[in-house]
Amino acid sequence: MEARNIIFSVVMVFFAFVLAYRLWDKYEDPVIVASTVMVVGMLALLFLSVDERLRRIEEEIKEKERSLRVSMQSVEEEVREKVDTATRRLDEIRGDILKRGYR
Repeated sequence: MEARNIIFSVVMVFFAFVLAYRLWDKYEDPVIVASTVMVVGMLALLFLSVDERLRRIEEEIKEKERSLRVSMQSVEEEVREKVDTATRRLDEIRGDILKRGYR
């Protein structure tokens, strides 16, 4: 977790307590105060959870990208070998045809 996310969560929870305190002064109802604290706390946890999930998705994408890059290099090498082999064979055939044509 980044320090920025922790700071934002702490600020959010602090202001939830401020809001709860102000609601307590106005209504003096413990259910409203507890609900306010729970809602803001759950909201902070939700944000942190979404952030963590996005990080995991980003790592998975990076891993797949690396794997794809390695696969592409492997295919490139295979194609290059096959083209080189075909080119050599065509050069041999052309050489044979030229030799036969001069006889």
